[in-house]
Amino acid sequence: MLSLATASQAEIPTSVADMVNPLMGTASNPKLSYGNTYPAVAVPWGMNFWTPVTGKMGSGWGYTYGDEKINGIKQTHQPSPWMNDYAAFALFAETGPVKIDQQQRASWFSHKAEEAHPYSYKIYLADYDVTAEVAPTARAAQFRFTFPRSDDAHILLDGQNGGSAVKIDAARRRITGTVSNNSGGVPDNFKNYFVAEFDHPFTVGQTWGDDQKLAAALSQEGKHVGAVISFKTKAGEQIAVRVASSFISPEQAERNLDTEIGRDSFDQTRAKAKAEWEKELGRVQISDPDLDNRRTFYSALYRMLQFPRMFYEIGADGKPTHYSPYDGKVHPGVLYTDNGFWDTWRAVFPWFALMYPERDGEMMQGLVNTYKEGGWLPEWASPGYRDVMIGSNSANIIADAYANGVRGFDANTLYEAMIKNATTDKGRPTDKKGEVVSAVGREGVDWYNRLGYVPYDVGINENAARTLEYSTADFSIAQMAKALGKTGDVALYQSHAQNYRKLYDPATGWMRGRNKDGSWETPYNPFKWGDAFTEGNAWHYSWAVMQDVQGLIDLMGGDKKFVDRLDSVFTTPPVFDDSYYGTTIHEIREMQIVDMGQYAHGNQPIQHMIYLYDWAGQPWKAQYHARDVMKRLYAAVPDGYPGDEDNGQTSAWYVFSALGFYPVTPAVGQYAIGSPLFRTVTLKMPSGKVLTIDAANNSPANVYIQSVSLNGVAVDKTYLTHDALEQGGTLRFVMGPTPNKAWGASKAAAPFSMTAATK
Repeated sequence: MLSLATASQAEIPTSVADMVNPLMGTASNPKLSYGNTYPAVAVPWGMNFWTPVTGKMGSGWGYTYGDEKINGIKQTHQPSPWMNDYAAFALFAETGPVKIDQQQRASWFSHKAEEAHPYSYKIYLADYDVTAEVAPTARAAQFRFTFPRSDDAHILLDGQNGGSAVKIDAARRRITGTVSNNSGGVPDNFKNYFVAEFDHPFTVGQTWGDDQKLAAALSQEGKHVGAVISFKTKAGEQIAVRVASSFISPEQAERNLDTEIGRDSFDQTRAKAKAEWEKELGRVQISDPDLDNRRTFYSALYRMLQFPRMFYEIGADGKPTHYSPYDGKVHPGVLYTDNGFWDTWRAVFPWFALMYPERDGEMMQGLVNTYKEGGWLPEWASPGYRDVMIGSNSANIIADAYANGVRGFDANTLYEAMIKNATTDKGRPTDKKGEVVSAVGREGVDWYNRLGYVPYDVGINENAARTLEYSTADFSIAQMAKALGKTGDVALYQSHAQNYRKLYDPATGWMRGRNKDGSWETPYNPFKWGDAFTEGNAWHYSWAVMQDVQGLIDLMGGDKKFVDRLDSVFTTPPVFDDSYYGTTIHEIREMQIVDMGQYAHGNQPIQHMIYLYDWAGQPWKAQYHARDVMKRLYAAVPDGYPGDEDNGQTSAWYVFSALGFYPVTPAVGQYAIGSPLFRTVTLKMPSGKVLTIDAANNSPANVYIQSVSLNGVAVDKTYLTHDALEQGGTLRFVMGPTPNKAWGASKAAAPFSMTAATK
């Protein structure tokens, strides 16, 4: 893995926020992902992030670690390079003749003169002898530019391509305007209103229009416009810029500027941002001699606390208000966006339910508002409905939150929305081309409800994956129905949760696409990626039965055959069939190159698989593989992830696994036990109590659990409960170099399964 050469990271961190390396995962490209991240300078769940830009305007790969030049620091809302950005604009500083074009103005820089933190970013622009810094709030930021002596010092505001307007007001030392660039999921009236206020008067103000030529006009509007203001500076002179934006109005942008920055200095804004990260990251305190592992943990936790972002603002009355990307109107209340539930339902939202239930409840109320304004739950929002990925996984995050005691939202309205998803696909939203956004609701729901599966031969791609994901979502609906007293729905959705059985082919031992007449997909290759599956193959998706692992064990022939098949995932060479895509997609390549067989940890469908050993009487294998993946595939360096980080999910796997447990089954309040990474961890639980996780004898060699106790009482199960963890106390693991094959080996020790629960 790449080493990190920044001076700030060479020092021993003095705080949890300074343990974070925001450059983790940035050594990525479309062909090979080591995270596909960018250094997000933000506060937790902030409406706006800021990031340095080394790539071309409009590229999802805005910052790549291997690049040599930087051309701006932009306000970004990008949740993934594959989703790209929206509402972006950039600031940059120059000396000498003004250069507008991104590539022409780009300055050489070095990571040795770069300081990246969650709460600030600092870079030396070598071609101009300027140091640029930014520090964030939720909806605003402060910039500080340190100039050399120059009669031609400039600060540029680039409105980016996709629709922008700028206006210079020299009397108020301001640039105001709008940007409308987006990648979809917005109404026609979508705008981001910004205000940038300078602490120095400027001698010259100019703008450029679509022709990219400077003009004396103080305002411009077009496809791609911008503004330049100029100064005479002394050596070391610092010019500060206070910037804020709003999706509601220019007046709200000013309000955000005044309420979030006011008269604060750059250093004060930076200190407040750092304090926010210290508070949130500091809920987990680690005592362990391995500094690298601690850095990786906090870097991963930082990624988990970014999305979904707040998409609401605080109005003149002091109450939340938001512009809706679903109906184009302004409404009271909260809203969150930029999330793909296909990824984050697995571990990110369970972390929120465990550690941030109040925030999770606010996110759920945001889903209530989404449903009321758009008519449907989102599955991928950025900022509105996007036609990406599959499934009905909003049901999982809602039911899991409610089952784990999260409140503060209209649960009955969300239950109504869940049922709508499960019963109809009529009236789904359309994109600007008038085409149905098929990722909203359940594509193929009529087939699924009629046959119990989405057929392979009816023109619906990724049909087997859809069936398996709908089946898990139906379990979540049944759990929610039970909790809300909707007794008439419980049996129906429990029955639908067993639909995974219809795709299990006993002849091959794998999940397989099925035609509408009941015959199997032919020809069939379990190594074939895509087609009936989503970004994976049968080796990955056959384990996607989180609600009924025991039922899957029975289908596969019992514990021994189940474990043998789990083992084979790691021992089978990483062969693949990429014919569905016509090229080797990066997810395939990431599986192939790490020498872990068919185990594709770089993508989400299989990330829970390691923990399935807990159900089959051999939990020591879960312990071994969990530690092995943490050791080999994660590090707080630019190539430190095994694939797409994806809104915190790949990070969440690490965070939970490092604590020693992981949420496999939604809406049951249990965590399958793995192998804790650290000697001692303390968690400040939302209940106000403290949970101490103590792993005696823990070391890189001692990965196997010898015994477990909670508050002095022996734990002989391979799972922990949400309620028990919330009550705090001491969770003690005793670790050793060889497995204790007696611990957790009985069938009674296994976590929840639908089948086991009904025997």
